[in-house]
Amino acid sequence: MYGIAIDLGTSGFRLQLLDLETKHVIKTVMTMRHPLPGGNVTDHLHFAMHVGQEVTHQIMMVTIKKMLSRLGIPLGQIKKMVACGNPIQLSLFQNIEIRDLAYAGENMQKRLGVENIERGLKVYNGSQIFADTPEMNDCEIIVLPSIQHEIGADALAMMIKTDFMDEPEISLVTDYGTNAEMALKIGDRIITASAAAGPAIEGQGIKCGMLASPGAISDVSEEDGLWRITVLDDMMQERKGHLIDPVTGKISKEGEIEAKGITGTGVISAISLAITMKIVDKLPELPNGKLILAEGIEVSNHDIAEAGKAIGAIRAAHLTLMVEAGLKYSQLQNMYMSGASGTYVDANKARMIGLCPGFSKKIVQFGNTSLALAKDVIYGEYELEDISTLAHKIKADHLMMATNDTFKDFYTCELAYWTEGMSIEEYNGFLEAYDLPILPEIELAPIMERRASKDIEDSGDDEIEVVNDLNIVIEEPTTGCMGCKICEDECPEDAIKIVEKNGAIQAEYTAHLCLGMSCKRCVRICPSKVIKYKDIKTISY
Repeated sequence: MYGIAIDLGTSGFRLQLLDLETKHVIKTVMTMRHPLPGGNVTDHLHFAMHVGQEVTHQIMMVTIKKMLSRLGIPLGQIKKMVACGNPIQLSLFQNIEIRDLAYAGENMQKRLGVENIERGLKVYNGSQIFADTPEMNDCEIIVLPSIQHEIGADALAMMIKTDFMDEPEISLVTDYGTNAEMALKIGDRIITASAAAGPAIEGQGIKCGMLASPGAISDVSEEDGLWRITVLDDMMQERKGHLIDPVTGKISKEGEIEAKGITGTGVISAISLAITMKIVDKLPELPNGKLILAEGIEVSNHDIAEAGKAIGAIRAAHLTLMVEAGLKYSQLQNMYMSGASGTYVDANKARMIGLCPGFSKKIVQFGNTSLALAKDVIYGEYELEDISTLAHKIKADHLMMATNDTFKDFYTCELAYWTEGMSIEEYNGFLEAYDLPILPEIELAPIMERRASKDIEDSGDDEIEVVNDLNIVIEEPTTGCMGCKICEDECPEDAIKIVEKNGAIQAEYTAHLCLGMSCKRCVRICPSKVIKYKDIKTISY
């Protein structure tokens, strides 16, 4: 009999097949992108509200079933599934109310007739989630509890699976992702928060970007004045890539493995090296407008700006937590980093550019704690009641960055630094004007521990299987379309096609490629105004 651990991440899903008797990981399957249109959790939420939750839920379930089909086992032999993720992903998975997640204000919720939904621990039978898959009727499906409407079970996982909860000293933990969840522990007090970092932190929204997966550049290091790239192999282990001059692109020494793209951590390393080696004088302007890391793999000025927005959002949130808690920067003792980006990033390079607090006395890196907690729950390592109690206990102390003036002041400076060439001296001048403490000096030689060599420490006996052929198409009627197909040319991801079907013209969007509600360039460019991006009724795959 088998169990399934699943991490419903904002940038993609990760699923593991587990042997319930031997407690052995048999196989790991992942997607390279999220199946829903959009590059972040807000896009997914807006898509669900605008298009309809039934369509949204269906897209997610089709994807999960496609992942299950890669396991090579009868679905009837899956007896337990545990799902972990942020509140929006878990709500869409369960097909429950989501409007309270979009409208946090009580007055707005009252006008909409929406009550805050309890997102505690839930246990279902298979037919309640997989309604059209009778083979899974007897499967027990456990959805781990969220803490707040923007702090999910994945944040709970990062606290439980690191040393954070047992640490008596002042400590900070962050799950590095598109919606970076974080928590600050001061004695028995735990303050939670999140920063909408965006997709660049995980390699999306970057021209040559990709998730942490085989063939991805995960790190860049200086070697004899040149850059040595590090590439993930088929088992997600780090291997030596080319030794290259990033300005000219000349390869000095061939590596052990070819690169296919670059992760967010690779971009972060490239930025850090470009600054410390003085290749760049003023952000985000690079020499010749790009850094060359391998044949066909470059980091552009635009990529630097996009990554900078993500780095800036996370640094602003870290600083805000410290200031709002009444702490001095020097009081932070421990920094815990989790998630794929938290695993593969060079912590020293990260702290040099502010992604990780440079003033922490100790930095510890973990892997994918979300998937790890789901796996441990399946194995019975944790009591469900204890997890539920902990989630409820933490819920009381939450800092909402979207409405916090301190965060707004910090992030204004971050945007100017990363996208407009503001110097650190000017940055600190603005902080003084805002009556905020200036950026601290970076501490020398903190203690650093890397407790995971890859984000999924145990991926099974075989290579991780990447599901690239999602190919879920959402359809919208476009009555009155004159067939100019300007929308196809305008789409930056080549996600939309205008086709004739059953005698009618319709728009078809490849869901996982479409940028969703944050883009809608097809809607704006349509001369006939027949593309609405809201009358989506059907999907095909």
